[in-house]
Amino acid sequence: MGATGSGRRAYIGSFTSAGGAGINVADVDDETGALGIRNSTDVVVNPSYLTLAPGGRILYAVSETDDGAVAALDVTQDPPSLLGEPVRVRGAAPTHLALAGGQLLTANYGSGSVTALPVLADGRLGEPASVLRHEGSGPHPERQRGPHAHAVTPDPSGGWLLAVDLGVDAVQVYALPGPRPHREVRLRPGSGPRHLAFHPRGDHAYVVNELDPTITACRWDAASGVLEPLGETRVLPDGTDAETYPAEVVVCGDGRFVWAANRGHDSIATLALDASGDRMELVTTTPCGGHWPRDLTLDPSGRRLYASNERSGDITWFGIDPSTGVPHRGGSVPAPAASCVVFG
Repeated sequence: MGATGSGRRAYIGSFTSAGGAGINVADVDDETGALGIRNSTDVVVNPSYLTLAPGGRILYAVSETDDGAVAALDVTQDPPSLLGEPVRVRGAAPTHLALAGGQLLTANYGSGSVTALPVLADGRLGEPASVLRHEGSGPHPERQRGPHAHAVTPDPSGGWLLAVDLGVDAVQVYALPGPRPHREVRLRPGSGPRHLAFHPRGDHAYVVNELDPTITACRWDAASGVLEPLGETRVLPDGTDAETYPAEVVVCGDGRFVWAANRGHDSIATLALDASGDRMELVTTTPCGGHWPRDLTLDPSGRRLYASNERSGDITWFGIDPSTGVPHRGGSVPAPAASCVVFG
């Protein structure tokens, strides 16, 4: 039973190599947003990013290791159990994954590639159908010696996959089904793009940059698969000197606000979007409730944000002021080496 009898669950990914439990299963209190850990499973090594299949019965997890893999888990079992053995992605250190067009796509940070694996009728995964390798480098002497695909995000139309590559300062646009290379969109050299989120209208995308604490606003044309960068906005107050590496970007359901997780500054930035979606302005930053917020998740109601604070080992949840978009702390739960939260 869920904490309020609703049966809603949350799944927390973590780094087993840093003391994490693997995948934690939590009950969600619909009234307060509180998470209550009920059990865990360590059958996947370093399940740092998770996604649920439609219907919420199968959970997919990356295994962020040098010989990277992905796994399917049956979450109707308590704790979740593997659906077949993890499948190698033929790439190193997968950090992100997404479902699109009957396939599971992974972004492989270590090898700078995107892998497509077929999803079988029972939810199990087949061997990779394709591996698309990025090329190039960037000006950062350590982080951009080669490509580092960090995220794969299907567009709302379902016709495209956008792969954000930190190592080459670019977003690769792939056509679906496929994925088939369509075009490369270059961002500012040295910005280090990490993740991307779409406006609810589907006509804009916002790219959070890890190597320079900014968000790049882009127009998106789903008819042609064209991403057009418009400009950058800093996610830290003027004069801030904390060494900061933004990790995630989230857009609210009505398109009025954008939030970013700031590792180092250990904050959540709230930015207000204009009606067009072209421009944003930093409103304020709010302490994330811990240290090193690796992920930021909006719950299905759109009323709460959850920060996965990796180095302090907790998940902190926040209510959201409906007029200003500013989060206010609600509570937290211990989760060693936490890396993400997804909701069933």
